[in-house]
Amino acid sequence: MDEFAAFIFDPAHIIMALGAVGMFLGVFAIAAPFMQKDQLSPRLKAVAERREELRSNMQAKKSRAQRPGRKETLNVVNKVLGRLNLKNQIDDRNLRMRLAQAGWRGQGPATIFVAARLVMPIAMAIVAAVLFFGLNLFKLSFAMQCAAVFGGLGLGYYLPNVVVKNAATKRQEEMTLNFPDSLDLLLICIEAGLSLEAALTRVVRETGENAPQLAEEMGLLTAELGFLGDRRQALNNFAERMGTQEAKGLVTSLIQSETYGTPLTVALRVLSDENRASRMSRAEQKAGSLPAMLTGPMIVFFLPVVFIVFLGPAVIQIVNS
Repeated sequence: MDEFAAFIFDPAHIIMALGAVGMFLGVFAIAAPFMQKDQLSPRLKAVAERREELRSNMQAKKSRAQRPGRKETLNVVNKVLGRLNLKNQIDDRNLRMRLAQAGWRGQGPATIFVAARLVMPIAMAIVAAVLFFGLNLFKLSFAMQCAAVFGGLGLGYYLPNVVVKNAATKRQEEMTLNFPDSLDLLLICIEAGLSLEAALTRVVRETGENAPQLAEEMGLLTAELGFLGDRRQALNNFAERMGTQEAKGLVTSLIQSETYGTPLTVALRVLSDENRASRMSRAEQKAGSLPAMLTGPMIVFFLPVVFIVFLGPAVIQIVNS
């Protein structure tokens, strides 16, 4: 046992282990971009499914292609929620729109969200009760233990909302970052004489690899423009799904152009310049805050490595002498 402890706490072995961990993290950081899955194909498939759904609604032949196991599970959950009078929450338009802004569409994500908001408080309360009452963790008083259980209830109820909000915020930031480039390409296509639907289709095809989230939304807009009778409704749906000021400005320009016959290219050029200036301003703001943000990681991760590299050999010599 003493030999094993001496082997574990040998400074040379500790330095070798830290070096191996650093090498592994470096190789992983280099290989991570090559291990990412293709995100374009699933999103294009989702656009095609949305187009088929719109066509089916117009023909009154709606069909949903789901895996049997998942469909049965969702049916069971829907029955349970129906008995608890929670079906109206699944059909709530605001909930569907929040999930759509996070990239989750259809009845399945809404059902999972409502079920999670029902189950998570109970699960978190049970976990808190086991930790603080059963295991007597931290040896708290009875009042603090009860407060921890009620805190678990609240945390479990709000956790699904936090997950959806964070996913929607991340998605909107990604789409906002790529919006000016897509708007420039849309302007070029319209100036070349293409219709709005053809221009959007070209933008989706050209930006699908670099901006899959935005390409997906523009693909859905193209599908709705082709199959919905009210073009204004399709444009408003696009603005609501995006949830960004840039998308609302684009929709306002498109509606005004179709209503009053104003030149669309002038409005698109102004929007493109404004969005590009806004993106540059956000980039400058982030660049200005980087030094303060990097101070902590530099102290925590960089300085210990420097000390190990420069002082490690001297410590090994002192220990061995």
